Amino acid sequence: MSSAETTIDEIAGAGVATPAQRLSSQAGKHPRGLYLLFATEMWERFSYYGNRALLALFMVHALAFDKQFAASLYGQYTGLVYLAPLIGGYVADRYWGNRRSIFVGGVLMAAGQFLLFAAGSMLQTPSTAIMLFYCGLGLIVGGNGFFKPNISSMVGQLYTQNDKRKDSAYTIFYMGINLGSFVAPLICGFLGDTGNAADFRWGFFAAGVGMLLSLVVFGLFHKRYLVTPSGDPVGLAPKACSKAQTASRNEPLTRQDIDRMIVIGVISFFVIFFWSAFEQAGVSLTFFAEEATNRTLFGYVIPASWFQSLNPVFILVFAPVLAQLWTALGRRNKEPSSPTKMAWGLMLLAVGYLVIGFGVKDMSATAKASMIWLTAMYLMHSLGELCLSPIGLSLVNKLAPARFASLMMAVWFMANAAANWFAGILATFYPSAGRTPVFLGYQITGLHEFFMLFVAMAFVAGAVLLMLTKPLQKMMHGVR
Repeated sequence: MSSAETTIDEIAGAGVATPAQRLSSQAGKHPRGLYLLFATEMWERFSYYGNRALLALFMVHALAFDKQFAASLYGQYTGLVYLAPLIGGYVADRYWGNRRSIFVGGVLMAAGQFLLFAAGSMLQTPSTAIMLFYCGLGLIVGGNGFFKPNISSMVGQLYTQNDKRKDSAYTIFYMGINLGSFVAPLICGFLGDTGNAADFRWGFFAAGVGMLLSLVVFGLFHKRYLVTPSGDPVGLAPKACSKAQTASRNEPLTRQDIDRMIVIGVISFFVIFFWSAFEQAGVSLTFFAEEATNRTLFGYVIPASWFQSLNPVFILVFAPVLAQLWTALGRRNKEPSSPTKMAWGLMLLAVGYLVIGFGVKDMSATAKASMIWLTAMYLMHSLGELCLSPIGLSLVNKLAPARFASLMMAVWFMANAAANWFAGILATFYPSAGRTPVFLGYQITGLHEFFMLFVAMAFVAGAVLLMLTKPLQKMMHGVR
C-alpha cells in the first residue's frame, strides 16, 4: 500500500479505532509518534487560531483601535510569531533539543493567552488592558518561536532519510493543524464573538486551555513514542543524542547540501506572496465578513469569526483527495515536482480572489454580498494551501542537512513572518467610507479593486515560480 493510500485509509477509518491502534496492528504504517505530534499540534493550533479568530475584532471593538492601526498591528504580531522560530530553531539545534524547546514554548504561549484573558477582564481600565494585551502577544510570539519549528522538524525525524512515507506523514500532521484551526473559531468565536466586548476574554481563556491540553498530551507520551525507526529517542539536546545522530549532525556540508539549502531559500521567497494574500483571513476578510457579507442563515446571524473555520474544514475534506491524486499521478510517472505543486497553489489562490472580486463587482456601498462568494473563495484558497503548505513542510525536511534541520524549518517560517507583516500592510488598504487608498499607483476605490490586487500578485508569483521549476529540480539533486 502506498503512503498516500495509507493516509486515506487512516482518515477514512477515523472513529473505528484510534490512529495509533490502527498503526500498531498493521505493518508498514506510520509510527505512533506521528499521532502524538498530530495531537500536540492540533491543540496548539486550536489555541493560536482561536486567538486569531478574535484578535482583530477585539482590537477594534474592545480596545477601540481604528481599523488601519489594528490591521498594521495584526501584521506585525503575526510576522513576529513566524520570525521568532529563527531563534527557537537555533537554540534547539545547538543547546536544548526539540523536546525541551516545545515545553518551554507551550508554557509561554499558554501564559500569553491567559494574559489576553486578563486584558479582556480589565476593559474598564483601558491603560491596564492595553498593557496586558501587549504582554500577552509578546509571550505568544516568544513561545511560538520555540514551539513551531521544533514540532514540525520532529515529524521528519521519525523516519529514515529516504522513507517515502514522509510526504503523507506531513499530510497527516497538517490535518492535525487544520482540525485544531477548524474547531477553534467555532468554540472561541461562540464564547467571545457575541457582540459584547466583555465576552472576548472567554474566547482567549478557551485558547489558553487548548494550549495546556497540548502540553499535557505531549508530556504524557513523548518519552514513549518519539523514537527513530531504530529506537533512538528523537528531539533530545545535542549532547544527549546517540553517536549515530551526533555523527549525522556533524557531517560537513557538501555542494549538494548547499544547492538544496538555496532551493529552500527560493521557495521560501515565493511563499511570501501566497501567505500575504492568504492571511487576509484574520483581518481584512474578517472585516469583510462582518460588514459586507449577508451572514443570516435560517434566521440566525453567523458570527464573522466563524468564517475562519471554512478553510480548515475544506482542508480536512480535500487533503485525502489530493493525496490520492498525487498517488495516481505517481503511478503514471506524471506526479509534478514539489515546486510545481507550489506554483499551482499560488494560481489557485489567485482564482479564489478572482471569484470574490467578481462577486463584489459593481456592488453598492450599502449592499451585502452573499456568503456563497466568501465560501467559494475559501474553497479555492484551501486547495491552493494543500498544494503549497504541507508540500513545502515536507520538502524543507527532505532538503535540509541534519545539522540545520530546525534552523532550515525556521527559515521556512521566516518567510511566513515576512508574509504576515506584508499582509498587515496590505490590509491597511482595505477600502472604507471616505478613503481611497493607493498602492504603488493603483487606486483602490472599492472591494473589487482591493481583491484584484491579490489576484495580480498571486498570479504573477505563481507564473514566475512555474518557470523556475526545472532549474530548481536540478538543484534538489533527486529530491521530489
